[in-house]
Amino acid sequence: MARDAGVKRVVLTSSFAAIGYGHPPQNNPFNETDWTDLNADGLTAYVKSKTIAERAAWDFIAREGGNLELSVINPVGVFGSVLGPDYSTSTLIVQRMMDGAVPGLPKLLFGAVDVRDVADLHIRAMTHAAAKGERFLAIAGDFLSMVEIAKLLKRRLGAAAKRVPTHELPNWLVRLAALRDPAVKQILPELGKVKNATSEKAQRMLGWAPRSNEESIVATAESLVRLGLL
Repeated sequence: MARDAGVKRVVLTSSFAAIGYGHPPQNNPFNETDWTDLNADGLTAYVKSKTIAERAAWDFIAREGGNLELSVINPVGVFGSVLGPDYSTSTLIVQRMMDGAVPGLPKLLFGAVDVRDVADLHIRAMTHAAAKGERFLAIAGDFLSMVEIAKLLKRRLGAAAKRVPTHELPNWLVRLAALRDPAVKQILPELGKVKNATSEKAQRMLGWAPRSNEESIVATAESLVRLGLL
C-alpha cells in the first residue's frame, strides 16, 4: 500500500459523479463541498461506485492514513484528442453524433474538460502544498446541452459534421426508446435536469487554467476524423 511504502501523497481520480447526483434542482453551481446522495432514487451503478470509492478513500485517510496525504480530482466529462480506438464514454458521445448514429438529441446537460487539463490538474494536486486534503472539480466552463455541442461541431467542423443531428428529442420519445435500449435507459434520471459546476477552487488555489469547452470538444472531433474513427 502507498502508506506502507512511504508515499507522501496520493492523488485519487474520482468524478463529478461523486458530487452532483441525487440532489433536488438548485440554481447554484456544484462545488467541492457537495456529495452525491446515495439514498436518492435513480442512481446508476457508476454513480454509486464513484461516490462510495471516494468516501472510502477519505475514511481510510482519517482512520489509518498516518502521514499519507490525499488529494482528489473530480472531473466532469473528459474530452480532447484521442490516441486510438480505445476512448472514453465522453468521446463516444461526439463519435456517435459525428457518425450520425443518433437520430436526435436528448435533453441532457453535462460539463466538459480537456484530458490535457485533467492531467495538468493531477500534477498540480500532487506537487502543490495547498492541495493536501482537498478535492478539486475539473471543469472548463458552464455545462453544455447536447444541442449546444451539436451546433458547435457543425460550426467548427463543416462538412465533416454533416451527419450531426441538431434537433432535440422530447423526453417521452427518449423514454420510449429506453424500453428497447439499456444504454438509453441509464440516462433517463438525468433528462431535463439543469446542472452546473465550478472549478473556481482549482483555479484560485492551484493556478489551474483549463482550455475552453469549445477547444476540447473540437479537438475530440478533429482527432476522430484524423484517425479514421468515424
